[in-house]
Amino acid sequence: MSPAIRSAALTLFLVTGAFGCNRSAARGTALTADANPTTNAPMTPPADASSRPTANAETSAAPQATGAAAAPATPVIATASADAEPPLKDTDGKLLPQTEDKPSLASPVFKKRIEQLVRAIEKDDPALARSFFFPVEAYEVVKAIKQPAKDWNRRLYRAFERSVHDYHKKLGKHAEGTKLVRLDVNEERAKWMEPGREGNKLGYFRVTRSQLVVEDGSGKQKKLDLSSMISWRGEWYVVHLHGFK
Repeated sequence: MSPAIRSAALTLFLVTGAFGCNRSAARGTALTADANPTTNAPMTPPADASSRPTANAETSAAPQATGAAAAPATPVIATASADAEPPLKDTDGKLLPQTEDKPSLASPVFKKRIEQLVRAIEKDDPALARSFFFPVEAYEVVKAIKQPAKDWNRRLYRAFERSVHDYHKKLGKHAEGTKLVRLDVNEERAKWMEPGREGNKLGYFRVTRSQLVVEDGSGKQKKLDLSSMISWRGEWYVVHLHGFK
């Protein structure tokens, strides 16, 4: 064999041998990593490894950085309180329709309105309980009479104002500090009034002859009539505080 051929063969042998060794080393690393795949305990680094980062430290840091950057801000959403006044109209300003939902005495809105009525009587100010009086917008579509808004203003609401003033006078000099003791309502009297029963175009629930029991500033209890309430969209509203005129 010529010297040139022997040199080429030797070079080929060395290259092939080196390649084979590197491939075996790679196979050995993979098997070691898979030999105990469920073990999470960290390996003890060599004494001089503290000066250089390990592959495990680099790979574990990356997801944490990504997660921190991707965390979205939590939106803050405002919610209405449970005793907030229910809307009468939709977003277009159109009156919401009547429902056949029977009002509950446990309604947070109703409880708040009763307290407002007591405050109105205590302060001799009917406007404090205005939200408890049947809405004129609803009265216009409920009653089958001429000019229902005029009837509401000239008769119904004026009678309500007079009753608040009369009750304040009944409390006398001890009106200040008046508080609600209870409201007596005979729920067996609560009935659904079909259209036409009381000159009405729409139905509603009605309950009559309830009583407010209050305690004046001297600690004396007094009973005040709450003559009639009717429903609109599942809530009670006053239509007659004292008497039915």
